[in-house]
Formats: sequence, structure tokens, C-alpha cells
Amino acid sequence: KKKKKKSLSFFFMALPSYSLSGSWRYNVFLSYHGPDVRLTFLCHLQRQFERNGIVMFNDEGIERSQTNKPEITRAIQESRILIVVLSDNYASSSWCLNELVEILQCKEAEGQIVMAIFYKVNPSHVRKQTGNFGQAFKKTCQGQTETEMESWINAFTYVADIVGEHSLNWFVVFHIFFFFLYSFD
Repeated sequence: KKKKKKSLSFFFMALPSYSLSGSWRYNVFLSYHGPDVRLTFLCHLQRQFERNGIVMFNDEGIERSQTNKPEITRAIQESRILIVVLSDNYASSSWCLNELVEILQCKEAEGQIVMAIFYKVNPSHVRKQTGNFGQAFKKTCQGQTETEMESWINAFTYVADIVGEHSLNWFVVFHIFFFFLYSFD
């Protein structure tokens, strides 16, 4: 007999739809490495956000490059909650790394809430840049300036110390998210 996966629908049904208030254009900005999470974790997360009226910035159609586009920076600044989904290959993308630095700078300047979700990666590997995460990071650092590498390392240390959740613990991830979303109206 095939084991049925648990659904979080029961949890979301108990929550009221959320509307934006104040100066935030988006409820959520997600930073992630697409190939690692787009068709799995992220797909489910986006679906639940949509069902509950949570406005999330969508970066489809924005061409990736070495530097972040102004529309990404603007979306980060205009988002109430910034969620970083860290995965093994997150550090293989200078785009993701620059986005992470931007997120932490905005948190400092604007006071947004930053959450970390560790998707199939150990937080200590992020903090210390070890394991597959560290190998990906070392490759990305080739040809980069010392200043840039230092800002990425500092960002990893900071984000690894945020109270985060492993993606396998869905209920807790969503509980924490909704606590922050509804607590600061």
C-alpha cells in the first residue's frame, strides 16, 4: 500500500487571507537557486502562498547575469518578509550570493524580517562553507575580489545563525512564516 504524503491544506485553511498594508508591495521575496528547488519545494510553497492571498515577487522573465538587476533590488526593498532558501548549489551562483548580500543590507536599512530555510543542506555547511555547499562556493569565488568574497562569507555566517528550518519540517516552516506575517500589522 502506497503511503500518502501529509498535506498542509488543513493548516492553511485555518488562516485568513492576507492583504498588504503599509508601504510593502509584496508580502514575500524568495531568494533561491532555481534548479535545486523550483520544481519541488518552491512549487509547493508558491501554491500555498497563492491560495492564501500572499503576494510574492515573481522573477520570471528577468534575465540572470553576474550583477543583480534594479528590479530585483527594488523587489527586495518592497517586500515585508525576505526568505532565503539555501540549498547545496545556492553558492554556485554569484547572482544568488549578491542577492543574499542585498537582502541583508535591506534588512539592516528597512527592518524587514529575514527567514532562512535550509533545503537539503546543513546550516553548519553554510556557516563554514563546507561540504557540497563549500565546494560550490569555492568555484564561484574564482576570479572574484577579496571584498566580494568577504561579504558573501559574512552573509553566510549571518544567515546560518538565523533561526531557520530544514525544509522537511514543513509545518514548522509555515507556522513561523505566518507568525511573522500576521504579528506585525
